[in-house]
Amino acid sequence: MAPFFIAAKSHELDTSILRIAYLYCMSDLNPHSFQQYSHLELLARQVVEGFITGLHKSPFHGFSVEFAEHRLYNTGEPTKHIDWKLYGRTDKMFVKRYEEETNLRCHIIIDHSGSMYFPEDADLQKVDNKITFSAKCAASMIELLKMQRDAIGLSVFAEEVEVHTPAKSTVMHTQLLYHELNKLLTPPPSGQAKKTFTVDALHRIAESIHRRSLVMIFSDMFDTGEGDTDKLFAALQHLRHNKHEVILFHVTDKKHELEFSYENRPYTFVDMETGEEVKAHPNEVRDAYLNAMSKFHHELKLRCGQYRIDFVEADINEGYAQVLMPYLLKRTRMV
Repeated sequence: MAPFFIAAKSHELDTSILRIAYLYCMSDLNPHSFQQYSHLELLARQVVEGFITGLHKSPFHGFSVEFAEHRLYNTGEPTKHIDWKLYGRTDKMFVKRYEEETNLRCHIIIDHSGSMYFPEDADLQKVDNKITFSAKCAASMIELLKMQRDAIGLSVFAEEVEVHTPAKSTVMHTQLLYHELNKLLTPPPSGQAKKTFTVDALHRIAESIHRRSLVMIFSDMFDTGEGDTDKLFAALQHLRHNKHEVILFHVTDKKHELEFSYENRPYTFVDMETGEEVKAHPNEVRDAYLNAMSKFHHELKLRCGQYRIDFVEADINEGYAQVLMPYLLKRTRMV
């Protein structure tokens, strides 16, 4: 789905102010700036029942750590795992099955297309634009994952997959991730905004993540590529088909993008990815816009529910707790 009236400039607002806001670069991300979320470590300990750093359930089974269940003994198997006490009570041979413990693997995917730099006047409104919001959320996630010695990978996409790292937990790898997040905070030069090819990117990333992971996607889910929404949802389903747990953080400026809250005065609505412009009064296009967005938003939530993907509405005006909490809840369900 292509961005629809994604940015707006008032004819009554000095365009030089908008340009200054657009070119202004947010300060670099610093791991210490996310210490305000250190209390979530305590919350994680409570939710995960006496949290032990780096201890998470694995989908693979072995005979080394924690008892899980009994199963019938198959002729020819080694006898050392037979529960002889149970055999004495039931006269049937059962094998003890154990569940291996391993660190969580998490892969963060960020949409780096032009529409993610909305709103251009974010500094004037004292809010982060969508890409800055996503980068800060991702950095907060990295801090939590690092504290728990989990492995973290990062993918960034727009017209193609620009960054793709494997999941690692080393200090040098973490610094690399912060470096890549820093690069996202610099707006592209005027007229060089990138389009979104979400479908192709998600398929490629799904094929590149070879081990079961928790996948977190930060995107407004606009796609300027040709094709219907079924292809977009099929790309999301690809991740679930590969056995990944998926959280989709639908990053939006709810007030302007979903509710279309503009004063009824002349605006030039600009597609931030194609540069296409439409001059209109908001009242003239509001109904058609709201109907189109409502339909897309409803179908996105519905499909995520069908594919068992956690859908989180991430409004840039509502802060970061709305993103961190769903992550912790998903994490506990994987334990």
